[in-house]
Amino acid sequence: MNDRHACPQRHDDREEIARLLPAPADWDLPRAQHLRHKDLLMRHIDRDQAETATPEPATAPVRRARPLLRPALVASAAALALAAAGTTGAVLSGNGGHDDAAQHATTDMRPAAALLHRISNAAANHGTLTVRDDQFAYTREKVRGADLTSGKAVVGPLEDYESWVSQKPGPLHTLGLVRADGETLPINAELGDTKGTPAGLGRPTYHWLASLPTDPDKLLAYLYAKTPAAEGRERDQAVFEQIGSLLGGLTPPRTAAALYQAAAKIPGVDRSSRVRDAIGRQGLGIVRDDTRYGVRTEWVFDAKDYSFLGSRSYLTKDASYGKAGTLLSSTAELAHAVVDKAGVRPAAEDRTGTA
Repeated sequence: MNDRHACPQRHDDREEIARLLPAPADWDLPRAQHLRHKDLLMRHIDRDQAETATPEPATAPVRRARPLLRPALVASAAALALAAAGTTGAVLSGNGGHDDAAQHATTDMRPAAALLHRISNAAANHGTLTVRDDQFAYTREKVRGADLTSGKAVVGPLEDYESWVSQKPGPLHTLGLVRADGETLPINAELGDTKGTPAGLGRPTYHWLASLPTDPDKLLAYLYAKTPAAEGRERDQAVFEQIGSLLGGLTPPRTAAALYQAAAKIPGVDRSSRVRDAIGRQGLGIVRDDTRYGVRTEWVFDAKDYSFLGSRSYLTKDASYGKAGTLLSSTAELAHAVVDKAGVRPAAEDRTGTA
């Protein structure tokens, strides 16, 4: 369905649909594009798990997959996420927490550690930006994802995606703007959230990111403690995905460097030389498999300067909604900048400050 020429009545219908949607579970609001893909994937994984799990007593509540709508049909960024998973990584967590981090912090992932440390060193050499609270972080990217509304993965076309995210510490009710599928919509706080969304893991502003520990062990411990939990999720994958949700935007150099070093300590993280982003750019890959659900997540980096190019996720084993190899999400980072007004593109787009 194409809503590029929607009339005012259809716009009102979209807002009504957004108000009727259930509130997203277990997290605030990661980067809009990232949620757009990952939330879809996780909801269908939850549905498959519920279908194959041991039946609960009749009095127990039944977990149901929430309805999925195209981005153009919703008015809040949380509902926007129901449309189409990035990386790339919303909330992929399970049991475990702060105590796990101490053990994982000493794990040496040899295949990926050397590459991640080179990426970390390159990130540390980026210039520190001056970002005011009244400004917006601008991101332009290409995205492609699988629509699972029918119960089967139907990979959609490559789309342009832009966002303007407020840098105010909050809490905020209007977080910025998103432009996708030819339509511009506000990024609102979660439905029912009367207090608004503060800066944090769910809305990582530049200043909030700068406040994180820059010691990799302390940062990893923080992430294991703070990454929201969801029943049945592998904790290591949860933290890997949480780091992935912070990549590709405007990130302070020391924070970016620490994130990559922290990722090197997560069990199961590996490297790959056969990865491409959404527009086909080949690069160096940092990957991790969620063996329970048969999903691989890949981060793609430029082989020359180690900048973050994008991400990809796909099935590694057959599932009810697709065969092994089926693409679930893919992104390509094109531009990042700081702008003074939401909805206005930067005069000269660049990738300055990219993690």
